[in-house]
Amino acid sequence: MKKFNIRKVLDGLTAAAAASASSSSSSSQQPGQRPADSDIVESLCSEHFQLCKTVRHGFPYQPSAMAFDPVQKILAIGTQTGSLRLFGRPGVECYCQHDSSAGVIQLQFLINEGALVSALADDTLHLWNLRQKRPAILHSLKFNKERPTGAVGREGGGGATPNRITFCHLPFQSKWLYVGTERGNVHIVNVESFTLSGYVIMWNKAIELSSKSHPGLIVHISDNPMDEGKLLIGFESGTLVLWDLKSKKGEYRYSYDEAIHSVAWHHEGKQFVCSHSDGSLTVWNVRSPIKPAQIITPHAKQPKDGKKPESCKPILKVEYRTCKSGDPFIIFSGGLSYDTVGRRPCLTVMHGKSTAVLEMDYPIVDFLTLCETPYPSDFQDPFAVVVLLEKDLVVVDLGQNGYPIFENPYPLDIHESPVTCCEYFADCPVDLIPALYSVGAKQKRQGYSKKEWPINGGNWGLGTQSYPEIIITGHADGSLKFWDASAITLQVLYKMKTSKVFEKSRNKEEKPYTDIVDEDPYAIQIISWCPESRMLCVAGVSAHVIVYKFSKQEVTTEVIQMLEIRLHYEINDLESPETDQISTVGISCQGSNSQTANSQSHPSTSSTSSDGLRDNVPCLKIRSTPLKQVAGYQAEVVIQLVWVNGEPPQQITSLAVNSSYGLLVFGNCNGIAMVDYIQKTILLNLGTIELYGSNDPYQRQPKSPRKTRQASGGLCDINESSTVLDDRCKSPTSAKMSRKLSLPTELKPDLELGFESKNKVQGLNHHLEKRQLKNDGWSITSLYMHFTHVKDNSFSRSRSSSVTSIDKESREAITALHFSETYTRKADTCTSPCLWVGTTLGTVLVIVLNLPPGGEQRLTQPVIVSPSGTILRLKGAILRMAFLDTTGSIIHPAHDPWKEPNIQEEKDEKDKCRKLRPVSVSPSSSQEISETQYAVICSEKQAKVISLPSQNCVYKHNITETSFVLRADIVGLNGSTCLACFCANGHIMTFSLPSVRPLLDVNYLPLTDMRIARTFCFTNNGQALYLVSPTEIQRITYSQGTCENLQEMLGELFTPVETPDAPNRGFFKGLFGGGAQSLDREELFGESVAGKASRSLAQHIPGTGGIEGVKGAASGVAGELARARIALDERGQKLSELEERTAAMLYSADTFSKHAHEMMLKCKDKKWYQF
Repeated sequence: MKKFNIRKVLDGLTAAAAASASSSSSSSQQPGQRPADSDIVESLCSEHFQLCKTVRHGFPYQPSAMAFDPVQKILAIGTQTGSLRLFGRPGVECYCQHDSSAGVIQLQFLINEGALVSALADDTLHLWNLRQKRPAILHSLKFNKERPTGAVGREGGGGATPNRITFCHLPFQSKWLYVGTERGNVHIVNVESFTLSGYVIMWNKAIELSSKSHPGLIVHISDNPMDEGKLLIGFESGTLVLWDLKSKKGEYRYSYDEAIHSVAWHHEGKQFVCSHSDGSLTVWNVRSPIKPAQIITPHAKQPKDGKKPESCKPILKVEYRTCKSGDPFIIFSGGLSYDTVGRRPCLTVMHGKSTAVLEMDYPIVDFLTLCETPYPSDFQDPFAVVVLLEKDLVVVDLGQNGYPIFENPYPLDIHESPVTCCEYFADCPVDLIPALYSVGAKQKRQGYSKKEWPINGGNWGLGTQSYPEIIITGHADGSLKFWDASAITLQVLYKMKTSKVFEKSRNKEEKPYTDIVDEDPYAIQIISWCPESRMLCVAGVSAHVIVYKFSKQEVTTEVIQMLEIRLHYEINDLESPETDQISTVGISCQGSNSQTANSQSHPSTSSTSSDGLRDNVPCLKIRSTPLKQVAGYQAEVVIQLVWVNGEPPQQITSLAVNSSYGLLVFGNCNGIAMVDYIQKTILLNLGTIELYGSNDPYQRQPKSPRKTRQASGGLCDINESSTVLDDRCKSPTSAKMSRKLSLPTELKPDLELGFESKNKVQGLNHHLEKRQLKNDGWSITSLYMHFTHVKDNSFSRSRSSSVTSIDKESREAITALHFSETYTRKADTCTSPCLWVGTTLGTVLVIVLNLPPGGEQRLTQPVIVSPSGTILRLKGAILRMAFLDTTGSIIHPAHDPWKEPNIQEEKDEKDKCRKLRPVSVSPSSSQEISETQYAVICSEKQAKVISLPSQNCVYKHNITETSFVLRADIVGLNGSTCLACFCANGHIMTFSLPSVRPLLDVNYLPLTDMRIARTFCFTNNGQALYLVSPTEIQRITYSQGTCENLQEMLGELFTPVETPDAPNRGFFKGLFGGGAQSLDREELFGESVAGKASRSLAQHIPGTGGIEGVKGAASGVAGELARARIALDERGQKLSELEERTAAMLYSADTFSKHAHEMMLKCKDKKWYQF
């Protein structure tokens, strides 16, 4: 990770200051300068910022291995990408990553020692220290190539081959690790020093003359439970050898025709069972190596004529567990008959005469049994089975009839349906999480085991973070999940399905209403949520929007309200106007009753146009039967974009909802639509070009002009009278239903560029077009267009290849929407409700909202939408907008407090609640400007801070020249405000506000796929997250305070626990030498007896496990100095504490001496009987 270069920033500041001083006529201030009208004191500095990962949630992506510590009760999972996830009690999780991305092939706990050994596919062994909150590697051992061993009558010698590790075994309470290789040899590693012993078991000596060919790689190693001196080695070909460690020779050799996959011992050490590739299990008596004592094929059809059963699928793993009272358990995975086509993967539990087949949702990667004792020589008494699947973790209760599963307390179902978007909210209202939990608790499934979750090791961290945090994830099946993310934990609160409001196809072949996408037509694309009012709005991939209200009561909706909108790009004028002419584009405006024809509960009956093309038909069919809506989020209204003359609606690119105004607005590459969800009417339905009116700086050519268009609501100017327009500007039905107005021609664009004529504006456009064509990478436009169902995850396409330059100008998408109460024009003397609109061409337009008074009038009088004429320009697509007051605090959009929508309130209380929302009035010249506001606008390329109402650009900063910003958020931190950005080149940057002064710049994460681009988001208090894999969420922090407190917030994996007592051998077993036989492995494998291993065989690499709490990369020189100063302070405090303790001990010793002397004097002359 690259560190932030403070020198470059200082050079940039110096150059900017010099350039600004030399040009007194410049209209913008560079970072580091304060304009005359800004008195905001910025408290944030670079010392407040540091970037580091906090915690990773979700299911480990592509799992490959698993291990369990039965004493510490910690579960470890390794993946194919070299990562480790450790789980303890709910809330205790840890993520680790090997330096290499090689897959983990096996994990072995040093039971109750706080250590873990991992074996990787790149032939390395690693020893992890789990006694610290952030585990780290203590030692590593890299196996080199080894020479194959030649033998008479067998394959001869040859060149060196990779010494592939295939299996590891670490006996309980032993420090010697057995390592099997692909060559069939067994090496022994001292886990304390992580060095190889000179003791090696060579494959040719192990099998001797029992086989004429190489037995294959080693698939199993284990010691006899009752005799540690006997080692059972299983080769892939079907050969097993019981090796006597003391005599260094094979005692017994067992051979079977089918390949071996796994081996399991009976606890008495007299029998073991093998699983084979033909679906059979063979039971062997240790002293009878000639043939198996029993051969069974559990899932094969038994022939009546006594012939060999048919072959089945391989049994990949088997475990043999005994019980003190009752029959033993034989548990295995695989082994199904080849006839069972389409059957799901199964785990089979054989207990006595009963055989239970447990079907799993995903393929089984590994499983292990949880037993009451860690000693292999005792009755195991298994009580649960942990099954690791490709996309899930299941724990089966063996102690209850029917083998129910435990309810998984970990957040491992994030990917239950693929995540398509997510939002992160920190510092939410305190009553929100309990409210969501109360409605979510009713959704819990039944039938789980009633026992407590068995993986319950570790301790929770003592975090100081107490503010509520909520994460919302949107999924491909149209569902949403609300998660409690407070104090770096994650717990699901509430789930909902948006697809319930639509009719579903009865069979897979019937797909009449999913024309935009073949799969996942309900996938969530954008989420807009107001935590204070609990209003929720979601946009889906089928160009549909649903508005939800939160209720604690169940309701039944007879008819779901639906609005259809015909939002399509079209220009009636085929020829571009002359450069010195300004055309007036007709725009229609309608009142509250203008869209009653489009407000319906069923799709429009008009399905084809005069040309035989599909027209006025939505992509999804609304539900026609009553909908029972349980407590939680309940659908209020559904809005759908319809087909237009054979063209499907374009996907929605931006969305915003405001509970105080009762308005919803969304946009796409065709235009913008605004809906009054209280009155269920469409207020605005315009193409993006029509928003400009006569102020459009571009000359655009229509891509696909249409002859007809829908009656659409449009911008109205309340000061203009009714005007008759040309026929080309009229819509078919607007003459009867609405009055038509044109944009006032006196409103001129405020471009902040100082151009005098439109010729210069066109020159600027040509210049910007060239700049955009030179840029490589994906623009934010293409991210919005293609972020769902993208099979190719690379970002190799060029910026110009996604949308042609001509089409980019004509297809100007809406990328940012923000409701606010601010100044809309330069001449305004008071604030008013308005909507700020940002587009892909870097334009910001302002729309004025004239709202009726609250109460009953809000239900009957129309909302009037009018243009302001304000147009602002930035480089690149607009991403985020926000407003600051004179103190630098964020001005949040107006909102109504939440109230139960399904309870009829008293009229007085209702009116009182309505009055909480400020009522908009027309600007009056008698009112004076109360205070100045600042608009913060961030685009793909730059950020501007604009003073309102003067609309002067007081600060400007070019964020990046070679890349572009993917996500930007204006967030609060340490009582101040800053701008946080994530760029496509992987840089995470923060800037102070309003001066846009750089505070942090870290090259954190290069953008490698679309998943990161569509899920990365910042929030308050220095928190951020993104979807690091299809199944995992990575949370990070850019706050120095959070980084410093992270150690306290993390949980403890290792806790001091007494190891259970060894099983009692009994009187007679002790008398006659029975019971488990111990082995002095140090005497056998130590250097004094076995000698040193060849240095060319393996290379020891020391780790960094002793360093506690390795932190993220520094954000600058100041951050490094601050941390050094803190470290010195801590050292000084510890030294002073030590000095104080020493002084206290001296004082105590002196006091004790005085008391002892006084006692001696007092008792000096007493007789013994006087005491």
